[in-house]
Amino acid sequence: MVDLPTHTIVFEILTRLPAKDVGRSKSVCKQWYALLSTQDFVKIHCSRSVVSTNQRVLLIDDLTCSVRPIISNNNDYGPSSTVTFPFHHQNNDVSILSHLNGLLCVCLNHTYELLLWNPTTTAFKRLSTPDSHGFYINNLDAIGLYVDADDDYKVLHIKRRSGVLGVYVYSREVDSWRNIPFITRQEYLSPHFNWSAGTFCGGTLYFTVCECWIGGTNVVICFDVNSEQFKEISFPPVPSNGMVQGVLVNVKNVLHMFASTGMFEMTIDLWTLQGDYWIKVLSCPPIPPISLSLWCDITHYVTNGNWFVMTKLGKLFTIEMDMKPFECFYPVSWFRGFKGAVFVQTIVSPSI
Repeated sequence: MVDLPTHTIVFEILTRLPAKDVGRSKSVCKQWYALLSTQDFVKIHCSRSVVSTNQRVLLIDDLTCSVRPIISNNNDYGPSSTVTFPFHHQNNDVSILSHLNGLLCVCLNHTYELLLWNPTTTAFKRLSTPDSHGFYINNLDAIGLYVDADDDYKVLHIKRRSGVLGVYVYSREVDSWRNIPFITRQEYLSPHFNWSAGTFCGGTLYFTVCECWIGGTNVVICFDVNSEQFKEISFPPVPSNGMVQGVLVNVKNVLHMFASTGMFEMTIDLWTLQGDYWIKVLSCPPIPPISLSLWCDITHYVTNGNWFVMTKLGKLFTIEMDMKPFECFYPVSWFRGFKGAVFVQTIVSPSI
């Protein structure tokens, strides 16, 4: 047997610890604190933490903020634990806009400020600046959180203000904002178009851009995070005789979309992106009528051949499907109305 250096053995063991145990381990000695604080350790620990058993659901209501595990045996939420916001807020008036590798990009609705927050370590970073960067307006702006080729965590902020589009990128590495060019169709700047949060997949951020009425225009905007170039691709060819909603999700670094259409009964199709074209994976039977208030709080999971439609109250119904690539939980939609998010527990810091 080859003898491994003690340092290597310790490193391998510690990168497999749960995030909260890593935090406790920093107090063992100065050497461990230094080791567990390196970017190499954080990167490898994060790659080993992105597993279904490490996913948590963060739920926010008017009185509490809680975190719950997802129990694979019954595909429902486990017991909740209360989370205290480490930043000032008013009556839990916090919107969750995007999430990646344990970091949440949130907005304080009473001040419009953007923050990066790790709910596992409680660390946070304010992104607002005196020159008006880092302020978010609901229904007008769009946010995407991503990592570039240099492992720099960044926030893409698309602003629509009185028919004028501004696009800005925040870098965690240099702790500043900068403007980048983006020329798009003038009609997309109208408040009649709804921009989704960005979904990061394969080095690209994807946004759905949907017109807010029946028969309207629906497209997908793509942002290459390394070249910082935008392009537009088509929406899946779904019926336009009802309301249309496209929810994007990264499944094993392949982009999928759950596209729902209808009025009183919703039909949902699953599509996957190949190149710049959408391929239908499956269609489900029409979903029973759901009240609008409940539909606006829906999220989804797919695991072990079943697709679970969830609300903040628990499981709504199950659709059986034979999809072997979907072997663990995947969040398909953040909670409509910014009521929560699915995230993985990591030690990724919102600041350097």
